[in-house]
Amino acid sequence: MLEAFANGFSGLLAGFMHLQISNVVMIIVGCVLLYLGIKKDFEPLLLVPIGFGCILVNIPLANLMEPHGFLRTIYDAGIMTELFPLLIFVGIGAMTDFSPVLENPVTFLLGAAGQSGIFLTLALALALGFNELDAVAIGVIGACDGPTAIYVTAKYAPHLLGAVSVAAYSYMSLVPVIQPPIMRALTTEKERTVVMRATRKSVSKTTRLLFPLVITILGGLIAPMGLPLLGTIMLGNLMRESGAVERLTKASANEIANVVTLLLGISIGATMDGKIFLQTQTLIVLALGFIAICLDTACGVLLGKVLYVTSKGKINPLIGAAGISAFPMSARVVMKEGQKYNKKNYLLMHAMGANAAGQIGSVIAAAVMLSVLKGMGII
Repeated sequence: MLEAFANGFSGLLAGFMHLQISNVVMIIVGCVLLYLGIKKDFEPLLLVPIGFGCILVNIPLANLMEPHGFLRTIYDAGIMTELFPLLIFVGIGAMTDFSPVLENPVTFLLGAAGQSGIFLTLALALALGFNELDAVAIGVIGACDGPTAIYVTAKYAPHLLGAVSVAAYSYMSLVPVIQPPIMRALTTEKERTVVMRATRKSVSKTTRLLFPLVITILGGLIAPMGLPLLGTIMLGNLMRESGAVERLTKASANEIANVVTLLLGISIGATMDGKIFLQTQTLIVLALGFIAICLDTACGVLLGKVLYVTSKGKINPLIGAAGISAFPMSARVVMKEGQKYNKKNYLLMHAMGANAAGQIGSVIAAAVMLSVLKGMGII
C-alpha cells in the first residue's frame, strides 16, 4: 500500500521531474510577453494569448501539441490550413479606409519604398546560409504585418513560425521606439518642420468600390501566389465600401477577428516549445527581423527626402516612415514626431495614406517573392 501511494505521489510530481531548463526559460519568456501585453499595452490582443500559449506548451507531459492535443487541434485547423491569417485579413480590410492613399496617390510610392527592407534582408538571410523559403519568411518580418508573416511562414517555413511571429508582433508593438531615432537621423530639422496642406480631394464612392476590385485583379495577375492574401483584404474593404453588407462587415471587423485573433495567438505560442525555440537560429531570425524593420523605415524616409526635393519642399519626409504596414501605429508615430518640431504640423492623414499603401505593399511584396520562387520551381 505504501509503495502504491509513493508511486502515485511521484506521479503528481512527474511534471517537475521532467521539467528542463529550456522549458523554464520559455515559461519565463511567456510571462514576459504577458507582462508586455498587460502592463505595457504592447499589442495585448496577440501578446497575451501568445504568452499564455508559450507557457502551456512548455509544461511537460501535458502533450498539448501531440496528435489530438488541444493546441495541436487548433494549430492544424487554423495555421496549417492558412485559415486564421486569411480571416484576419478580411477583418483588416473591413477596418481599413484607403481614401487617404487615393486622395494623394504619391503615397503609393512611400508604401512601396517601405517594403525595400524586406528584399534587402532577404538577400542578407541568403548570404548567411538560409534557404530561399526561410529567407523569404525572415524578410517578411520587415513588413511589420503579422498576418502576412504568419501566412508565409506557416505555409513555407513552419519550423520558423514561433520566431517569425514573435518577432513580427513584438517589433510592431515597438514601432514607437524603433522608428523615431531613424527618422531623426535621416532628416534635417528644416525638413521635419514642413507643414503639408490638406489635399482637399474627395474620393467618389465609385472609385472606392473599384479600388479593391482593380487591385485584386491586377495584383492577382502579376503575382498569383499572393492572391489569397490580397483577395481577402480587398474582400473586407469591398464589403466596407459597398455598405450593402453591414452585418458581414461588422462581424468581420469585430466578432470574427476577435475570435480568430485569440486562436491565432495561442497557436503561435504553441510553437514556442523550448527544445525547438531556444536555438542560435532563433536569435539570428530575431536580429534579421529587427534589421528588416529598420531598413524599411530608412528606405521610406529616404524616398520622402527625394519627394521633398522634387516637390520643392512641399512634402515632409517623415511621412515616409509610415510606409511600413504597422497600421495605424506608424502613422501616429509620424504625427507625434512632426509635432515635436512644429505644433501646427498635422501629418496624420498624409501618413495614413503611406500607411495604407504599406498595407497593400507588404502583401504584394510577399506575393512577388512567392511567385518568383514558384517560377524558379522552388515551391
